[in-house]
Amino acid sequence: MENIMKKGQLLIMVLALLSTIGIANAAAGEKKESVLGPGDTLKIFVFGQPDMTTEVKVSEAGNITFPLLGEIFIDGLTPSEAERKIVNLLESKDILRKPQVNIITASLQSQMVSVLGYVRNQGRYPIEGKRRLTEILAMAGGIVPDGADQITLIRSNGNQYVKEVIDVLEMIRSGNLTRDLNVRSDDLVYVERASRFYIYGEVQRAGVYKLERNMTVMQALSVGGGLTTRGTERGLRIQRRDGAGNLQILPLKSSDLVEPDDVIFIKESLF
Repeated sequence: MENIMKKGQLLIMVLALLSTIGIANAAAGEKKESVLGPGDTLKIFVFGQPDMTTEVKVSEAGNITFPLLGEIFIDGLTPSEAERKIVNLLESKDILRKPQVNIITASLQSQMVSVLGYVRNQGRYPIEGKRRLTEILAMAGGIVPDGADQITLIRSNGNQYVKEVIDVLEMIRSGNLTRDLNVRSDDLVYVERASRFYIYGEVQRAGVYKLERNMTVMQALSVGGGLTTRGTERGLRIQRRDGAGNLQILPLKSSDLVEPDDVIFIKESLF
């Protein structure tokens, strides 16, 4: 039962470890450039031309203002593509011959992922290059103990939004990281509250508890501290809603599985 209680903490630790591995692998491999967009802050250097060195912010229209060139549309370009565009404009307007332009992204506000729900630090997080789902979760501080093992990823796919549910715990247990998806700009990562169950009556600690995967009634009783001296396992009953939302009162065995939002009632022994 101690393993059941610590499962949430273990999941957080594994997510942090996966993030560390993912970041190291990304650093070892080829880094893919992010595209530029509104809100990004850029530092632009022209070799040998200090008067042209500037720091600019991409406007809502996707433009930057550059000395002698005026407004330049760069929305959707990578930094390398934007560098080449500025070089071509400087040459085509006979301003400089063979200029060397370098762009450093001071901040990428256009490349952000939202992380909401039961994580330690909700908010918007920048992505530069490739970032996997586990990395973004680790950046948000990991899933809190009351968070679910399943994560919802919502993203735009053209003219509609697509929802994917990723079972993080199963992915980690199986070692199959094909579902550790690369996140994209404007993705929404949402961690729901974990399923819960209720237990009351003749138990040591009546209340509401997190429902662990494949939890039996006996395990649920243990989470509640076990029976009081007056409690009995005979005649166990559970309140459960059916598919239509109707409340049912069902008999239970200690080996039965508990379902989300079940209410377990422990009767008082008559003897």
